[in-house]
Order: sequence, then C-alpha cells, then structure tokens
Amino acid sequence: MADETQFTIGASVHSSGGTVGRLIWVVADRARNPWVITQLVVEPKHRSGLGRFVPLDLVAGVDPGTGDITINCTADQFEQLESAEETQYAPGSGAYPLFGPTQFLAAPYYTSDVSIEGEEVSFTAATVTADAPLPNVADVAVHAVPVEATDGKVGEVEGLVIDPGTHQVTHVLLREGHLWGRKDVAVPMSAVKELGQADSDPDALRLSLTKQEVGDLPPVPVARSRR
Repeated sequence: MADETQFTIGASVHSSGGTVGRLIWVVADRARNPWVITQLVVEPKHRSGLGRFVPLDLVAGVDPGTGDITINCTADQFEQLESAEETQYAPGSGAYPLFGPTQFLAAPYYTSDVSIEGEEVSFTAATVTADAPLPNVADVAVHAVPVEATDGKVGEVEGLVIDPGTHQVTHVLLREGHLWGRKDVAVPMSAVKELGQADSDPDALRLSLTKQEVGDLPPVPVARSRR
C-alpha cells in the first residue's frame, strides 16, 4: 500500500491560507468496479459553515504520516465550492414539531407585522441543516459507518485507500475488534458487497468476509493526526 493514498475520515484539510476544515465523507461512484473516488466532503472548522464538495482534482497531496489533506484553493475559493449541506428555515410554531421542516417552511426573514391566526407563537426562525443530494445517482458517501461481516458487526469505517493514478478504491480502512484488542486493517474492495441495506443497520457497509476472516487480516498503519 506504499504507493497508494489514504483518505482518513476526520483528517484535517488545508488550503493555501490555512486549515479550512476536516474530511467527513468520501464520495465514490459505485457504478464503476472498483469504485472511483470523485469528491471529498469537507466540514468547515468549528462547524462555522456548510460542508463543501471538494473535487478530487483539487487535492494537491495527503501527508502519509498525519493524513492531513492539502487542496489547491484559497479559503475564499473553498467557501465558493458547491454546498454539501442544505439549510431550511421554519418559524417557531407548535405545528413545526408535528409536521417537520419539509412540510412547514417559510422565508428566513420576519417582520413585526407578521401574524398567524390561531394560538400565539414565537416568530423566531429555526434552521434545519440536512445533507444535500449527491451529485450523481450512482454516487455513495462513505463515512464512519458500522461494518458488518457475514456473521455480525465487525468494526467501523476509518477511510478509503485509492490508487492515485486512477482514483480507484483499492481498500476500505477498518477499525476492527473490541476496546482492548483493536487494530486497523485494510479490507480489499473485492470483499465489499454493498454500502447500506444491511440486515441490522441500514447505513452499514457489508462484507463477504466472516468476523474471523477480517480478524485474520494483517494490521496496517493508518495515517491520522493526534486529535
């Protein structure tokens, strides 16, 4: 795996002007076999704004020791990238908890002469942030989800390993085991059945391996900064 690139969930992302955020998703085209990475989703520092889709072409490099990612843009240019999250606005109302943001939306600006008949309500606007749709129908967002072997949960996704020349996913990084016996392993993409639609967890990554087979994989070093 020496010639491959790791994208570790939670890695710091830096632009030419400094740190812009951290990696929360890796977007892959699963219509390709093996999957091909197309974009990263980066959450701004301190959650100070909406997450952004970062095209893989903007990635200048990944530090092999810390996993830190450098992108070819300024902080201002990063903020102009396509949003990976959406914010909806809903007025403070007793109806809001009942109907939810998709049925009960309003503009984000209110004035003192606004009135709503019925019970008296506050006119404070509540914001609801949700994930934006992925750019393509075949795309899948890989993040820190549970991993299920054929006989049960075996760990959690730590990231993806790609061939830097083709952007194809070669391995899924997995934190395997229990608290006192954890190790990082790289599961070949040939052993990945699907992401989602698992029997016990609809968000889980499913493998064609048993727990024992995953446990028999050799440990691998995972690039991550001390946080």
